Amino acid sequence: MSAQSIKIDDLPIGRFHLKIAGLTFGAHFTDGYILGLIGIAFTLLSPQMQLDAFWQGLIGASALIGLFMGSLFFGWISDALGRQKIFLVSFVLITVASVMQFYAETAMGLFLCRILIGIGLGGDFSVGHAMLAEFSPKKHRGVLLGSFSVIWTFGYVAATFVGTAMLSLGDDAWRWMLASSAIPAGLILIARIGTPESPRWLVNRGRIAEARAIVKKHLGDNVVLDEEPPAKTRSGYGVLFSREYRKRTAFNCLFFVCIVMPYFAIYTFLPSILQKMGLAEGFGTELMLNLLLIIGALFGIWCTVKFSRRGFLINSFIILAVALFLLAVLPGNMAWLMVLVFGVFTLVLSAVSNLVGVFPAESFPTEVRASGIGLATAVSRLGSAVSTFLLPVSVAGIGLSPTMGILAAILVLGAIISWAWAPETKALTLSQAGKAPTSASGVAHPVQPLSKQPHLG
Repeated sequence: MSAQSIKIDDLPIGRFHLKIAGLTFGAHFTDGYILGLIGIAFTLLSPQMQLDAFWQGLIGASALIGLFMGSLFFGWISDALGRQKIFLVSFVLITVASVMQFYAETAMGLFLCRILIGIGLGGDFSVGHAMLAEFSPKKHRGVLLGSFSVIWTFGYVAATFVGTAMLSLGDDAWRWMLASSAIPAGLILIARIGTPESPRWLVNRGRIAEARAIVKKHLGDNVVLDEEPPAKTRSGYGVLFSREYRKRTAFNCLFFVCIVMPYFAIYTFLPSILQKMGLAEGFGTELMLNLLLIIGALFGIWCTVKFSRRGFLINSFIILAVALFLLAVLPGNMAWLMVLVFGVFTLVLSAVSNLVGVFPAESFPTEVRASGIGLATAVSRLGSAVSTFLLPVSVAGIGLSPTMGILAAILVLGAIISWAWAPETKALTLSQAGKAPTSASGVAHPVQPLSKQPHLG
């Protein structure tokens, strides 16, 4: 390497990095938009199609079911066939299925359309995270990967405004609402045409000349890769459950689940939960908590930059578990304190959710990175679907306070899992991060406090 050469991991952030980030963020904006619209559409869709509770629940969960399927399938395919192909195919599927919703005449037809949308989104989550991680410089990787939840939140909020505005279109307004997701999906699809293959994936496949040509064209003549082709290319889920990576796989699946289960369960039913807690007078509390979700997502980006990945995760789990336990036991006559605790819970939960885009991408080597991200995403979406379905059943059966206690226990489990298995990947290059570093004895790194890291230039 010449004196003027610079490694891809040591680059300053440039226009091409921002372009890949924007194209990847589009999937999360579209996901938030699609999930945000269905609740508004139900106000017209349910009476028109005469949907019972079973079909409302099934259609509501359909995109999450598709996400589970797509994350598993397309993550594995991407590691075998490349990132770029799935980067395009996923949004072809999302765009076409979004338009098909307009013509759905039965509950089953709409259910299948949204399954297809979820499959496309699941595939894109797996590939998009891998693609962005493999192009991003080390110093800026955490910010870029951690921004996904911010973009998702903006998509969800945009859907609320668009859906409300479309209610005036009449009884069939739900068709226009749901089909409108084809607009952002189609724009993203067009913008993605011509996106190059990941050079790290090409190196992993021994296609060195192609990888160098892409790096030279998009990043600069003096930029070099920091990876060497492996002696033997490994891929597939068998690698993820091998002795070398099974703890890393278990950590990424389980910490992800422990975050999204309370997130989806509580905020899907936020109005009814606030009512049962005696905090639903007016729209003030709900509006405040929704604003805190956005503020928390932005705050999480700052935390990802300033603090260690591991310390941020473990300490957040502890704060969240304590806050949810307090919400379960505080008396109803202390409404001001309950609102304060709920606000802290919302802010921290939204902030730490940024790490679900960071840890999986940094935890696996190139040959199974998309598979690892896909598996973690699939398990998380399955967990969120289960918790969302069971929360009203649990509240009706055992009450709100015991249900909150169960969710607090899930957060405690997340803290324990993170303390035992969470790696620290912040200071590592992407090739180093995928090697599952441990101490010489093979024991996981000790817990790190939530303190600033030294400058990693």
